[in-house]
Amino acid sequence: MKLLDYILIEPRYKWTDEKGEFVKPSSGEILSEFFYRMNFIRDSKNWFPFFAWFLVLILVPVFLIFIFKYFTIGLAIAAFFYGLVLMASHGTMWYHRYSTHSAFVFKNSFWRFISQHMVIKMIPEELYVVSHHIHHDRSDRPGDPYNAFGGFLYCFLADTNHQLMNRNLSPEDYKTASKMMEHTGCKINSYEAYRKYGTIVSPMYIFLSWILNWTFWGALFYFLGEWIPVAGGGWALVTAMFSGTFVWAIGIRTFNYGGHGAGKGKKAWGDSDYFRGDYSINQLWPGFVAGEWHNNHHVYGTSARAGFLPYQLDLPFLYVKLLHFLGGVSSYRDNKAEFLKFYVEPFKKTGKYLPQTNLPKDYSEN
Repeated sequence: MKLLDYILIEPRYKWTDEKGEFVKPSSGEILSEFFYRMNFIRDSKNWFPFFAWFLVLILVPVFLIFIFKYFTIGLAIAAFFYGLVLMASHGTMWYHRYSTHSAFVFKNSFWRFISQHMVIKMIPEELYVVSHHIHHDRSDRPGDPYNAFGGFLYCFLADTNHQLMNRNLSPEDYKTASKMMEHTGCKINSYEAYRKYGTIVSPMYIFLSWILNWTFWGALFYFLGEWIPVAGGGWALVTAMFSGTFVWAIGIRTFNYGGHGAGKGKKAWGDSDYFRGDYSINQLWPGFVAGEWHNNHHVYGTSARAGFLPYQLDLPFLYVKLLHFLGGVSSYRDNKAEFLKFYVEPFKKTGKYLPQTNLPKDYSEN
């Protein structure tokens, strides 16, 4: 077995049955697994998934205060833009293309730190990075932590049910696994600390990173709201921006379900989806606001650009290009030319998509 086969904790309902077929759990089984994994009293190592959802739940009252006390059309537009464009584009740039795929290289730790914290922090890097390597290794196949064939709830609660690190790795396996996170600048646990806390990244680093990030952005938005001034003052702007963040934090947990055709298999493909090796699809909304041209990304996962076609706006790539111009990024990968040569041009000549081999089984009729 290779490390990716067991680097994540397998849910109690299993990835596969005795025949090796994908297991689609019931909603009750998914919810039971969710609360089982969140129970930090049963197992103190469950602090990590609990903390990830704590960051979301703590924003519920903030969202309600904004809606019922400070809401204005102007602030709603600002919150919308912040959450669904800035947060979304940053998520693609930082978590997806850099932290997971190392699609570009920062010149130094200063530019990396600025890029990491340029928005309100909601997701610990480890929760995203490790599982996303698995997603690309077995996209739409059993063991894919975001497998859309499992249904909406299967994907929505995947961060808790399917994305947690195996807590019993050998020292050699842990050393290999920790290399997935070293380039992000996060403080890496020793093997002994990993065995104690169940994570690659130090809990103290995770807590301090969150507290300092939220303190900085909360204070900045408050003083901006007082200085501009915003109707309702600084607290109005604070609640608006954190409300936009809350909406993004919910929405990002739904993305891979839609980004892989909502479990509809071959029927989900559209005209612009040139890659037929899995069921990922390009969608206009995630593409325009976050550069998530997902089918393109599954062709060239390590490319800093995913918007390969003329109409495919790619805001995260524009940020990388800007930092490269300013000297903050020393190099990046761009596979647009290869995509056009090997996928688009053959289609234009023949009117047929390239045949794909080893396509995942279509479970959409089950």
